[in-house]
Amino acid sequence: MGVNFAVLGAGRIGQVHARAIAATAGATLVAIADPDAAAAQTAQAQFGGELRSIAAIMGSDDVDAVVICTPTDTHADLIEQAAKAGKAIFCEKPIDLSLARVKSCLAVVQDTGARLMLGFNRRYDPDFMALKAAIDAGQIGDVEMVTITSRDPGAPPADYIKRSGGIFRDMTIHDFDVARWMLGEEVETVLAAGSVLVDPEIGTLGDYDSVNVILRTASGKQATITNSRRAVYGYDQRIEVHGSKGAASAQNMHQSRLEVATATGYQRPPLEDFFMTRYVQAYAAEIAEFVAATDENRAPRTGGQDGLLALALADAALLSIAEGRAVKVADVIAAA
Repeated sequence: MGVNFAVLGAGRIGQVHARAIAATAGATLVAIADPDAAAAQTAQAQFGGELRSIAAIMGSDDVDAVVICTPTDTHADLIEQAAKAGKAIFCEKPIDLSLARVKSCLAVVQDTGARLMLGFNRRYDPDFMALKAAIDAGQIGDVEMVTITSRDPGAPPADYIKRSGGIFRDMTIHDFDVARWMLGEEVETVLAAGSVLVDPEIGTLGDYDSVNVILRTASGKQATITNSRRAVYGYDQRIEVHGSKGAASAQNMHQSRLEVATATGYQRPPLEDFFMTRYVQAYAAEIAEFVAATDENRAPRTGGQDGLLALALADAALLSIAEGRAVKVADVIAAA
């Protein structure tokens, strides 16, 4: 069968997804939309497709699915437009920065019967998938504790911080999703701590650059997440899962697997230093999953509810810091 795609937003992440579409069997890029003509033309030159307006794409009979890579504050509106136009939808996280808006958007998706996939790319990373497979196969027994380390090489610019929704909704949200996945149970309470240790300007903008979070399920399983906007040694991405019969972990990805041993010690290449290089395979795999789900008329592995729950954990973390206590996730969702 195959899926004809349109990419909405031809910036950095839009080009990542356009590249993945071009490389995926059964996927065809037929259209690109971006108000920045230069960005749209650059993407077209590399990956093909016609330049069209978003309105034209929504009304195009030759477009089966849209990939939404526009600014966050446009996501919910575009999801609703695409759902009403009968398109399958792949959207970068988050759906919106407001839980209430996410709820109303997902109601439209449900009412229209649209297929929606959220871009939680880490669930499609080969090493993380292998780790989850080892857990599901019972190799480490019952999961008891999950430790997730996620540190960026450097902080983003102030303009990005202002519109990102903050570290919990922008960065930790990936780790919240991975924690839910690895735990195999929903999180009941969130306890968080945040500091400004990297860049004072981040603090003046009302955000944090160094955070730790403890998630706890009803059965007592725990996940600890540590995030920093500064890792001078590269893009630090690790997961360890401790179980009743042992432990399993997925370690960092280096720029190559070369290791040199001499009398002075061991030397290894540096870590990957950017998410676009660290998660190349994951971005390709999530587009392949979206194509398969569309062809097979089934729900994708990461959907709208995953987006809602990850955002609820982010909101709970912010409330935990503000009030100095563990916060029940159910209360955050109910209040939205």
